[in-house]
Amino acid sequence: MSLHVVGIGEDGLPGLAPAARAIVEAAEVVVGGARHLAMVPEGPEKLAWPSPWDALLPEIAARAGRRVVALVSGDPSWFSGASRLRAAFPEAAVHPHPGAFSLAAARLGWALEGVECLSAHGRPLRALLPSLAPGARLLLLAEADTAAALAALLVEEGWGGSRLAALWRMGGPGEGRREAAARHWTGDTPALTTLAVDCLRDEGEPASPRWGLPDEAFAGDGTMTKREVRALTLARLAPRRGALLWDVGLGCGSVAVEWMRAAPEARALGVEPRADRRAFAAANALALGTPGLEIVAGEAPGALAGLSRPDAVFLGGGLSEASADAAWAALPPGGRLVANAVTLESQALLLLLQARRGGDLVRLAVSRAEAVGGRTAWRPAMEVVQWAAVRGGA
Repeated sequence: MSLHVVGIGEDGLPGLAPAARAIVEAAEVVVGGARHLAMVPEGPEKLAWPSPWDALLPEIAARAGRRVVALVSGDPSWFSGASRLRAAFPEAAVHPHPGAFSLAAARLGWALEGVECLSAHGRPLRALLPSLAPGARLLLLAEADTAAALAALLVEEGWGGSRLAALWRMGGPGEGRREAAARHWTGDTPALTTLAVDCLRDEGEPASPRWGLPDEAFAGDGTMTKREVRALTLARLAPRRGALLWDVGLGCGSVAVEWMRAAPEARALGVEPRADRRAFAAANALALGTPGLEIVAGEAPGALAGLSRPDAVFLGGGLSEASADAAWAALPPGGRLVANAVTLESQALLLLLQARRGGDLVRLAVSRAEAVGGRTAWRPAMEVVQWAAVRGGA
């Protein structure tokens, strides 16, 4: 099949590069949204994107041997159709056009390399919370009602002074723009709006770190991986973009939440037998900007069967020889397993696992300065033994 994915702007065919325009004009089949198809003269067969979008893939495949062009807004590789079309049709050629992020940065005078580019299409707005930081700049693909909802969220979270701009139909005759501080924002915007946020923390409101959150940030029953140990645990788990963590013995979700906050698009799946702790974890995930945390009711190792293969596993409250063996077997080569133990029995198990699998054993002792009468003394927390190992080749 001759399939071309062509980015197009508000200025339509005249705004395309000559080569891209020639490809569109030579097409036998054109696929696109209603406004895209209206830009193309009569002649080729026209197919409108359905809902769900993927339902049209068999229709495209049925036109093998014909010249097919898929029109998408702006740059097809930015939160758009290029990756999904290429997954279905690897031979597809992609022809980019200045997209909403490039156009918005140009209008605002922002350097695009210093901006975090995001999308609110089909994503909870609270997932943006880890990106909020003093001086950070965000660009966000949005719907008509997103601006008002985002402004309300910024005010709620202590970022009400942030400058919020909405830009729409950039590059076309209907281009528009509105700006205000988040706390003063009113009204909705047109569909397919690009939002820009210049983050400013409200006076007197401390900004939360992306990870390394204080223990008080998490609702729970007091049983959790504490801040200092959690930071070292995350360092050994090594979060990265798109990677999946199994948090076995999820508890209040502190490790899973921080894993997801630490790297863009990082995913986590928590296994927890207690309903009260699953409720705490769900509340913490929503409050701290990781609403995509998946929570499985059950106990390891049985609850691990059939789960998506992890890139890393943390064994906290779910430590047993059987769960460790099941987690190790699930890891791919290069996958990381970290287990923490407080009791002597659990620490003895880590000695056994380290002798069997290799890796590092570390004893973590943390003391915090606290008031004792009118003076200050060190109050030690319970020591934690940590085993961290990386699985070798199959």
